[in-house]
Amino acid sequence: MTTQQRLALLNDEPVDSAGTDLLGAGRAARQLAGLLVDSRSSTPFTLAVDAGWGMGKSSLMRLVDAELATAPEVHTVWYNAWTSTGADALEGLIKSVLMRFDRRLLRRALHRVSEQRALLRALRALATVAAGPLGAAGLVDELWSSLSVNSQARNEMRDAIRDLAQEWAGNAAYSPRRMLVVFIDDLDRCSEETVLAVCEAVKVYLDVPGLAFVIGCDRSVLGPSGLLRDLSPAGSAFMEKIFQTSYRIPVADGQGVREYIKWCARTVGIEELLDEPLVDLLAERSARNPRRIKRLVNGFVLEATLNPMWADHPPEAVLRTLLIQYFYADFYRMMTSPPGADEGDVIADFCTYRRVRTLLRTAEPVPEAERPRVEAFLERRDVPRSLTDPSATLERLEHELPTVFPRMAADAAFNSLLDGLLGLPRSEKLVRRLREGAPALVAVERREEPEIFGGVVPGARTGLRRRSRARFPGFDPQAPLVGRTILWVDDRPENNTSLAAWFRREGATVEIAVDSGAADAAIAARMPSLIISDIARGTDDRAGFTHVAALRREGRYTGPVVFFAGRVTPARQDTARDLGALGVAADADELIRLISGAFAGPSAPPVRPYAARPR
Repeated sequence: MTTQQRLALLNDEPVDSAGTDLLGAGRAARQLAGLLVDSRSSTPFTLAVDAGWGMGKSSLMRLVDAELATAPEVHTVWYNAWTSTGADALEGLIKSVLMRFDRRLLRRALHRVSEQRALLRALRALATVAAGPLGAAGLVDELWSSLSVNSQARNEMRDAIRDLAQEWAGNAAYSPRRMLVVFIDDLDRCSEETVLAVCEAVKVYLDVPGLAFVIGCDRSVLGPSGLLRDLSPAGSAFMEKIFQTSYRIPVADGQGVREYIKWCARTVGIEELLDEPLVDLLAERSARNPRRIKRLVNGFVLEATLNPMWADHPPEAVLRTLLIQYFYADFYRMMTSPPGADEGDVIADFCTYRRVRTLLRTAEPVPEAERPRVEAFLERRDVPRSLTDPSATLERLEHELPTVFPRMAADAAFNSLLDGLLGLPRSEKLVRRLREGAPALVAVERREEPEIFGGVVPGARTGLRRRSRARFPGFDPQAPLVGRTILWVDDRPENNTSLAAWFRREGATVEIAVDSGAADAAIAARMPSLIISDIARGTDDRAGFTHVAALRREGRYTGPVVFFAGRVTPARQDTARDLGALGVAADADELIRLISGAFAGPSAPPVRPYAARPR
C-alpha cells in the first residue's frame, strides 16, 4: 500500500450497552424490557426475538438484559443453545435455570424429592442435605440425578420444578412476584435434535409460573420448510405451542446503516476511502446487515495488510476490488480468469458493450465517430447490424455476450464501482496480476441460514467458494461419487486442479485430456460416466462444441456432458442444449448442480456438494 495507515479489526461481539448501540436497538430494548416486567403476573410465556443471521438478535437481547438489571426482583440467566448437543441441551438448560434459585430452596426441594424415592435413594439424598458442604452446583447435580433417574421420576420433574419456582417467585417482598427471564440464544444454529431438546425443556419441564423465556432465532429456519422440515404433524403442532409471541427485528433505516458503516470505517482507519457512493453500495448490497458489514470491513483490513500484491496500489484499489468480489462474484470470476480460459478481456468487452448498448438504445443514429467501434464489436461476434432495427441488433449482440452483462450495465452502483477502479493509477497492472493468479483475496464469510459467503479465488477459473457442505437440489450429502469415471477435456487442466482433486476424494476416477485427440483415445480405452469439456481452446473458440458434436454424430459417446467455461452466454447455452448437454457452467457450484442431474436416480447415486479446501 502506498500510504502508511494504522489499520485495526472490528470484533463481532453483540452490543451489550447503550453506549455501543449504533443502530437504535436501545429503544426497542427498553420497550421489550418494560413489557416483560409488566407481564410478570402472566408467566410462564415465551417471546421469540426473530431475525435472520447477523441482524442483531444477540445485541437486542443483551440490551434487554441490561435494562432488566434495574427492574426490582427481576433476575436473568443466559443459555447458549449452540454450546450443547442433543439430550445434553435439555439437561444443560434445566440446570442453568435451577442454578438461579436460592441454595436453601434447592436443599428443600432435594429433601422433598428424597421423601418420594426408595430407601437407598432417600438415604443418599438425605446425606447430601445433612452434610451441607455442597454449593449450588452440587445441589443442582443431586437434584437432577434424583429427578432424571427413570421415566417415572421424569414425569414428576415438572411438578418438582413448579413447586421450586413458585416458592422462589413468591419468596420476596416485591409484589406480585419475582421473575426469572431466561435468554436462549443461537437456537437456529443448532441441530434438529438440539432444537427439540431445548423446546422440550422449555415447554414440558420449565413452563411454570415465575419463568419467562426470550429466545433468539430465525423463525423461518425453525419452520416446516427449514431445519424441522422432517417433523411429524404432532411434532409440528408441538413446535407451534412454544412461542406465544414474536418480535421481528426490523431492518435498520438507510441513514442509520450509513452512519454505522462510517463508524466501522473510522474504527478500523479507512474512513477517508469510503466516499458516499461506496457507503451507499455497502448499505444496499449488504441488505443492511451489520455482521456482513463488519466482515467486509475486516476483510479489507486483512487484505490490505497481509497480501503483498497491494504494495504498488492505493488502499482504494483494495476496497473496490473486494467490493466487486463480494457483491458481483460472477463478474469478478470472469475478470480474474487466467489467460486462455476464454477469448478477450472481459472488462474491455463490458465497457465497450456498455457504450454500444447506450448508442443502440437511443432514437438517434450512431454518431459517425462511434461507428467503427460499434461495427468492430458487432463483427467480432458475427452480429449483423440492422440499420432499421437497432433493438434487434442489441438483442442479437446480448445473445453472444455473458448473461450477466445486461444486468451489470443497468446497475448504477456496479458501474460506479468499476469505473472508480479503472480510474485508479496502475489499474491495468492490477487486473493483469489478478488474471495471472496473484495471491488469493482474503475470504469474507457470511453465514446465511446457514451459508458461508466467500470470495472467488483470483486466477482460478473454477470460481471456488469457501463454504459449508450445504445441500444442492437433488443431492444426498451421504452419497459419494464412488465408481464414476469423469473425462475432463481442457487445454489448460491446471485451472481445474483443485476441483478435479475434490471429485477424486468423493470417489470418482478423473481422467484428463488436453485436446480432442487425447479425449478420443480415452473414450476408446474406457467409456466415461460423464464428460466435462471446455469450449474455447487456443484460437478455436468452439473446439469443445465441435468435438462433442462429432462424438454424438458418430455414436462414440452418448452419455451426459457438461461444458465448463469462463463465460456463459445465451448462445452457448443454446448450442449446449442442441448437443444434448446438461448445460454450461462457469463455477464449481453450477457445475456440480448440473452433474447432480446426471447422477440422480436409484441406480446412480448423486454426488456430494463441493467444498473448497482452505488454501
